This record gives sequence, structure tokens and C-alpha cells, in this order.
Amino acid sequence: MDYNTQRKKLVLPEYGRHIQQMVDHITNLEDREERNRLAKSLISIMGNLNPHLRDVNDFRHKLWDHLFIMSDFKLDIDSPFPKPDLQKYSEKPRNVPYPNNPIRFKHYGRIIEQMIERAIEMEDGPEKEAFKQLIANQMKKANITWNKDSVSDEDIFRDMEYLSNGKLVMAPGSKLVDKRELKSNKRNKHHRKR
Repeated sequence: MDYNTQRKKLVLPEYGRHIQQMVDHITNLEDREERNRLAKSLISIMGNLNPHLRDVNDFRHKLWDHLFIMSDFKLDIDSPFPKPDLQKYSEKPRNVPYPNNPIRFKHYGRIIEQMIERAIEMEDGPEKEAFKQLIANQMKKANITWNKDSVSDEDIFRDMEYLSNGKLVMAPGSKLVDKRELKSNKRNKHHRKR
């Protein structure tokens, strides 16, 4: 019995084993004219198998690149596009730099911490107070999203003061959006989408 696990690994599995076998057959042909003719026919078959590629700009170029990739860059034909560079496909991607500083309250996230840092830098005045109020409301929304329990405004104010190292203190008597109002806004948005 012949199992796929015993066969050669497919380079581009989205085309299937039969297309890969055709590419291998074309690659091993001696006659260049025959290779060119079969390659053009195979490109049209590959286009029919993957109609979603037609949405991509210059999809014909992509199909020819896939043909070369599936032949392991060994296919010698007259292509309407330049042969892709093997080095480009074999190089490893660069490491993505991730921030190393930990998030103090994960349920608030890094963006809240950045907003608090920005609010600390602002000059005192009505704009800063409004920004603090917006941050505190967002903190309450995030807290309710993750915790599902009601959270008091004082808890949010305490967390904001802690995250700002005591530099952002809400004015006495400040009120945040009510939990029921948050849920009704969420419900209204959900109904509008339908």
C-alpha cells in the first residue's frame, strides 16, 4: 500500500500531489519546447485550481513563481517573468523584537499603561482631567470584561494611582460610567450590527 506519509513532502500542498507530479515530470523532460508547452498548460490548470489567486495583483506572476518553487528552482523554461531568487525564499525571517517590560495589571493591558504615561506628561488643566476620566472609564470597561464582577470606582482610582506611581489622582467625587450602562452600550452595538 502506498501512503502519503511515505511519499515525498509536498512543497506547496495547496496544489496537491498530482500537480507536484506534473511539475516533476516537466522538470525531467529533455525537450525544451515540450517543457515550455507543458509548463504553460500547467499554469492554466494551477490558476483554475486556485481561483482565489485571481484577486491578487499580477496573479500570473505568482503562479509562475509557484511553479519554480515546486520544481525546487530546477525547471529550465522560458518564463514570461524572471525566475525567483532561491536566496530570497531560503533566508530566515528576522527576529521580532518584543518588549521586555512586564505589564503590571494584565487585564488593563499595555495600552492603558502607555495612556497613563502620556497623561503624566500633560500639563495640568481641563484637557488632562478629561483624559484621566477617559482612561479611568476604559480601565473600568477592561476590568468588567475580564472579571465579570462589579468593580468600584475607588478600586479603579487606586489602580490608576498605583500605575502612575502616585502622579495621577482623580478628583474627589469623580464618577465613572455605570456597569449597567456599559452593558447596555455593548448590547446596542450588537443589535446595530444585525
